[in-house]
Order: sequence, then structure tokens, then C-alpha cells
Amino acid sequence: MSNEAGIASYIDHTLLKPEASEAEVLKVCAEAVEYKFKSVCVNPIWVKTVTKALKGSGVLTCSVIGFPLGATPSDVKAFEARGAVLDGADEIDMVINMAAARANDKGALVDDITAVAEAVHAGGAILKVIIETSMLNDEQKVIACEASVAAGADFVKTSTGFNGGGATVEDVALMRKTVGPELGVKASGGVRSLADAQAMIAAGATRIGASSGIAIVKGEQGSSAY
Repeated sequence: MSNEAGIASYIDHTLLKPEASEAEVLKVCAEAVEYKFKSVCVNPIWVKTVTKALKGSGVLTCSVIGFPLGATPSDVKAFEARGAVLDGADEIDMVINMAAARANDKGALVDDITAVAEAVHAGGAILKVIIETSMLNDEQKVIACEASVAAGADFVKTSTGFNGGGATVEDVALMRKTVGPELGVKASGGVRSLADAQAMIAAGATRIGASSGIAIVKGEQGSSAY
């Protein structure tokens, strides 16, 4: 997995800073097309812009929902997700109800994720579920992953990159073990180098979320927290 094209196909090229400008968003889109990244991941206000910029490129449009706290009602998350998909998003990364996860309330998590999954899948898009591993113990991580499977999600994802720690090899391996071979596992938050990305993939990740995508494919060291 050392060649540039191989690793690039795992990467969601990410720009989630709230103050990001249109020029910065378009720059990320151009980079994604040049390096053949899997997707460009942006906040919902930029989905139309990204979809237009990526048209015909083969690069997917990804957006985040309930981001970065996950502390909005499920029906609001579903509404937000539906709008992003209508605007052109191919993939949605949602943040779960962290209070429910910390309380080991699997039923509440299933309800939260199902509401968004139904909205996303109705529009033909796929759903990744951010469980924010830095805030959970291993038991809670397993419950969140199990809830994601039960709710029909397509991926589980480690982190937002905005609430403390990011992806670890141990968390990726635990998530992969819990969801089995069918679901995707996305490692995000602090993946800044080719070695980081390769370690995550070896542990079971099938997608990498990073704003250091270019550094990763070039074998250099990125500096961003996400």
C-alpha cells in the first residue's frame, strides 16, 4: 500500500474548519481531482459547491451531520442529512448522541442512527457513523458500533477531530472486530503521514479521513489536527 494511487483511493480529503472560504473549498476539490482521492468531505453549506466542482471527476462528495457534537435531536439530524443528499452528497458522516453512548443506551443510539440512515439511504447515499472514540471506553465503543450495525449504517468512524483525541490503531482494530467484515471502518483525526495511514489500514480501516491527504500520498508529514 505504498504507491500513491493505492493510498489515495482510501482518503476522504477533508476541510471542516467552520471559517473555510469558498476559495479554500475549491482548492481542496482541485487537489482531490489531481490526486484521485476517494471524496471531499465538507460542512453542509459547501455541498452544492463541491458537487459542482467535482462533477465528472469520479471523486465523491461527503458531508458531516450533527457535527461536531452530535447533540441535536435525531429528526433534526435526519432533516440536515436529507438536505445534504439533495444538494449532492454521496456520503454522510453523522455524529451520534454522545450522552446516550456514555450511558450505554444502545436503544437510543439505534434510534438516533436509524433516523439518519433512513434519510440518507432514501436519497441513494451511504452513512458513516462517528462514534467519537476519545470520549468512550471500550465497552461503550462496542455498543456504539453494534448500534450502528443494527441501524443499517454503512461505516463506523473513529472521530470528528474536533473533540480531543483522534484515531488509534487499537480503536480501529476493536471497531473492525465488532462490526465484522461487511461494514466499512473510517479512521480520522490525527492521521498525518503515510505510516499512520498504512497502520490504520493494517488494523482494519477501509477509509481514511484526513486534511493531510497530500502529505500522506507524498510520504511526508502533515501538521493538521484532522
